[in-house]
Amino acid sequence: MAEANAAEGIEVLYWVGCAASFDDRNRKVAQAFARILRKAGVRFAILGPEEKCTGDPPRRLGNEYLAQTMIMGNVETLNRYGVTRIVATCPHCFNTLKNEYPDFGGKYDVVHHSQFLRELIDSGRLTPTKEVLQFLTYHDACYLGRYNQIFDEPREVLYRIPGVRVVEMEKSRDRGFCCGAGGARMWMEERGEKVNHRRLSHIEETHANAVATACPYCLIMLDDAAKTKNREDIRRYDIAELLDRSI
Repeated sequence: MAEANAAEGIEVLYWVGCAASFDDRNRKVAQAFARILRKAGVRFAILGPEEKCTGDPPRRLGNEYLAQTMIMGNVETLNRYGVTRIVATCPHCFNTLKNEYPDFGGKYDVVHHSQFLRELIDSGRLTPTKEVLQFLTYHDACYLGRYNQIFDEPREVLYRIPGVRVVEMEKSRDRGFCCGAGGARMWMEERGEKVNHRRLSHIEETHANAVATACPYCLIMLDDAAKTKNREDIRRYDIAELLDRSI
């Protein structure tokens, strides 16, 4: 385990996830989140090379053997270090660690970074003060929203950032619309209209000049839609990136 803070004692393990480890765009999100943790004085650690895929993609694709092999390997590592609390920036990792790992002996207090950030703000450990002028809409990630009923926390983080104005899409919250990456479909070649293109049209209807999300898969898909539809003027952010600019 690699400590990311010199203070003794670890409050939380940051589960970085595959996207934030290997995708250039999402590495920036991980860096922003780590900066926030340091600014808040959070004592955290990462597993580094000992962190393996949670097993979510192979399980969704139907390879249960590979998924369980990954899960049991991670549980062994986490239990060896005595990990009790985990924060994840990826809703797919969050959902798997929270709801599926207990079946394999991995019982931890797992929170999504939107929940953790709101907790830091509410406790006074973080105070957003710098103005971030953005008129944006928020995209609900499926595994965060409909699967785990986390709708308010990411929005409340955005509301606390001075200068940010949020407008809702018609299809939001429990009526939200998938970005097109769920169920491991990110790696499938789509036929007909692409799901992420349809979601971009929902964003366009709000006339917002940016979209925020709290999922690396969604960020990748929204980035792709904006680039392939020549709408790069619509900026794409993770909520942590916006909060990082305000503190």
